[in-house]
Amino acid sequence: MGHVEWIEFARVDRVPPAGEIVHAEDNWQEPGGGGAVTAVQMAKLAGGATLFTALGDDELGHRAHDELTALGLRVEAAWRDEPQRRGFVHVDSAGERTITVIGSRLGPRGDDDLPWAELSDADSAYFTAGDAAALHAARAARTLVATSRALPTLIEAGVKLDALVASGKDTGERYERGQIEPEPRVVIRTAGAAGGHWERADGDSGRWQATPLSGPVGDAYGCGDSFAGGLAHGLGAGMALNDALHLAARCGAASFTGRGPYQTQLKG
Repeated sequence: MGHVEWIEFARVDRVPPAGEIVHAEDNWQEPGGGGAVTAVQMAKLAGGATLFTALGDDELGHRAHDELTALGLRVEAAWRDEPQRRGFVHVDSAGERTITVIGSRLGPRGDDDLPWAELSDADSAYFTAGDAAALHAARAARTLVATSRALPTLIEAGVKLDALVASGKDTGERYERGQIEPEPRVVIRTAGAAGGHWERADGDSGRWQATPLSGPVGDAYGCGDSFAGGLAHGLGAGMALNDALHLAARCGAASFTGRGPYQTQLKG
């Protein structure tokens, strides 16, 4: 459940400093955003997934819907009378991505005409964007995982999360204990190539190691969302936390070797 962005990628030797021009070695476009990438990864592992989202009722919004459907998702979208959110991504020679986002994040609302009742049959739901009512609807799933990027909504809704995915490096994805009530059952803090750290509400904690890459570096766009998709799938399938984190790390590493977020995502 979450947002979609229409992304234009440009592969460059390095991100240009102010005033400089660089030439792209390669460029392409496809739908991205945390909701889309995570959902596609879950679908590849589980054999199917449904994305609850909102899209701009324009050419790019409908194109995103069609391409996500072609990637194996069932897309349940509320159509908004505003432009589809877009993004521009520089991918440098080390595979790092630098993102410029254009437009407001579109997420589903609880009063949208979407098949909310189906969530009670879901093994796992992952939340990246939407209002508090949509998050309450997602809580009907057996397992609910969310990203700290949606922290204001998580605070407002006050639902019990089975897992929260935060960052140990990115200031925009930090989480401090006590910000959400009730406290998530476990907080996952990612650290890229350094793996990451987890902490349960009862204080129990541990670490996991990153999975070595299976091939040359592609680009980092979508690696974190693929990690989250693997985690949500693993927990929803009843895996122990360490096993779900191992699967998630494999998903993140697999995504890093592709062109864009979907090409090399791990399959079940």
